[in-house]
Amino acid sequence: MTSTIIYNGGLRTHCTHIESGNQIVTDAPKDNQGNGEAFSPTDLTATSLAACMLTVMGIKARDMQIDLKDTKAEVTKVMMADPRRIGAIHIKIYFPDIEALQDEKNREILRRTALTCPVYHSLHPDIDKQVAFIF
Repeated sequence: MTSTIIYNGGLRTHCTHIESGNQIVTDAPKDNQGNGEAFSPTDLTATSLAACMLTVMGIKARDMQIDLKDTKAEVTKVMMADPRRIGAIHIKIYFPDIEALQDEKNREILRRTALTCPVYHSLHPDIDKQVAFIF
């Protein structure tokens, strides 16, 4: 088992990761009858994409003896209607000033690695995924 989720009422859930015990709360977004006081489930989907990209790049960079600490991603989720769904996810990944990333070959390796993350390939192909890598 990966997690348990309890519906608390009021369009809010309490999620527990089984292995670690870490917890998160979700809330329906304001544009869908919620309070928008926590990540919505679709926010988590978009955020998971960026977290997955940073994670697989971190693994690859570690193998290359490059420390990607302080690399930051900004995520924008675009919702569609009829049916309500994620239409697009826009991600900007900002890399700190790292000497090894002055090399275009290293940059390309990290770009390609990010675009092979499991979440990227798990999302429906109709979701427009736009990723900008800012070195």
